[in-house]
Amino acid sequence: MGGPDRGEKSVLDQLDSPSTPPSNGFQHHRKAPKRVGEETFERTPLLVAVVTYFGYAILFLFGYYRDFLRNIGWEQRRSVRDPNPEGFVPLYKSFENFFNWNMYLRIRDCWNRPICSVPGAEIDLMDRVTDDYGWNFRFTGTTTRAVNLGSYNYLGFAENSGVCAHAAIASTKRLGVGVGSTRQEVGTMQIHHELEELVARFIGTEDAVVFGMGFATNSMNIPSIMHKGCLILSDQYNHASLILGSRLSGATIQVFKHNDMEDLEARLRDAIVYGQPRSHRAWKKIFIMVEGIYSMEGSIVCLPDVIRLKKKYKAYLYLDEAHSIGALGPHGRGVVDYWDCDVRDVDIMMGTFTKSFGSLGGYIAGKKELINHLRCNSQNCCYGTSMSPPVAQQIITTMKIIMGADGTDEGQRRIQQLASNTVYFRTRLKQMGFIVYGSDDSPVVPMMLFMVAKVPAFSRAMREAGIAVVVVGHPATSVIESRARFCLSASLTKDMLDRVLTVIDRVGDQLTLKYSKLNPPRPLSGSKNNMEGEQNGGARMNGKKKQ
Repeated sequence: MGGPDRGEKSVLDQLDSPSTPPSNGFQHHRKAPKRVGEETFERTPLLVAVVTYFGYAILFLFGYYRDFLRNIGWEQRRSVRDPNPEGFVPLYKSFENFFNWNMYLRIRDCWNRPICSVPGAEIDLMDRVTDDYGWNFRFTGTTTRAVNLGSYNYLGFAENSGVCAHAAIASTKRLGVGVGSTRQEVGTMQIHHELEELVARFIGTEDAVVFGMGFATNSMNIPSIMHKGCLILSDQYNHASLILGSRLSGATIQVFKHNDMEDLEARLRDAIVYGQPRSHRAWKKIFIMVEGIYSMEGSIVCLPDVIRLKKKYKAYLYLDEAHSIGALGPHGRGVVDYWDCDVRDVDIMMGTFTKSFGSLGGYIAGKKELINHLRCNSQNCCYGTSMSPPVAQQIITTMKIIMGADGTDEGQRRIQQLASNTVYFRTRLKQMGFIVYGSDDSPVVPMMLFMVAKVPAFSRAMREAGIAVVVVGHPATSVIESRARFCLSASLTKDMLDRVLTVIDRVGDQLTLKYSKLNPPRPLSGSKNNMEGEQNGGARMNGKKKQ
């Protein structure tokens, strides 16, 4: 009682029968799931947490004091005033305004930095200054060359020269830049069919459909698959696009703890036993929604365990591979390739082309019934403009390189270089004594800063040293888990990484950022040979630790 209702036929009712092999000729080699990449989430030290909360308290007190000065006219009010007369519901949220005026504006120079070059291994930042404490910026006319650790350029295909760029230019000359219509009208070109066939062959599914925007691939397609009477079990750190799509679908959403299989199984069991609230009828469908790599935590989904639970409780699995496709697995086919799982065990495969492929858009891959359903019912296909031809050509060229279909080993070289850079960079940071989140094999590397004052201090110090990084704080993270997030790339050389690590080590000492108790700082003078040995080492056991 209370389990998924199989009496109502839908496009997904056939997805749980993986006995029929894909029709695209892709060969599946089933192996026992392997355990790789250790994952760590070291607890925030108690003293650091207390000091962090105290720092926010001081900011709030001074913020309210300055608001009081603005209200009595002693300080100039620069912010936008609510245009509605007294008695109307406020147009703006008061706390958001308070946060922006008194906290975010003070450190706004650490974000929204304009660039004027290709976001490759190095990047040109446009220099700007502010004369009014962050309210306005003016450009100085100069630029700063910096090592790029902020872009999602995992395989280094964000280039303005070479095979991919030349192919995109040729496509522009042949087909133009824009399509000017939707897929369901006159917006489907041969290049779109070619791309979809290639994606299906690369992923290993029967069919695939592509879209012009990565965010909308989730937010506009989930409502076409899930609806009222369905249950979505969503990881607590899922991306905003998954959250928005789930809310728009009208389905009931329950959040389970990040990568916690015990919590997920408990929620699945309750869903089967109790069914829907009030009526206790069986759920029409139950979906498990996870990501391959979680972009803020740097962790990798425990896919074999999720598949085991999915099969045990007859649920459907929606896998978002936005960050993992191209960046994980010996063949670059994402987290399914990484864990040696069968792609047929994942009902809905979603991914984007904005990271590893240096392009735009996204895809959904799966059985033909699912893809045909989306082509007919997706808001993206009905109302969204088709993917630009040069954008599609960029994806086709890069995907063929990754697959080795270009007759070279360039794709394998980039995949291996990214993996090597990831292990090296993460290991060095841990040896220095920093708290680093996530899996050892994840190219997304969060390094914890914790205290709000150290977020802008770290960002500015790195920029002055010629290194472009991304820093993240509340509300994107919890109050006590502010961090720097490094995104590694196959285009980064070891000399670049060593230069970055030297600066991080120095800035970490200056700002007292080496909080780790699991990995206390130790000299790195003799670590070069050790790191080379670790890069060439064998498989590691995956023992997820929460300290």
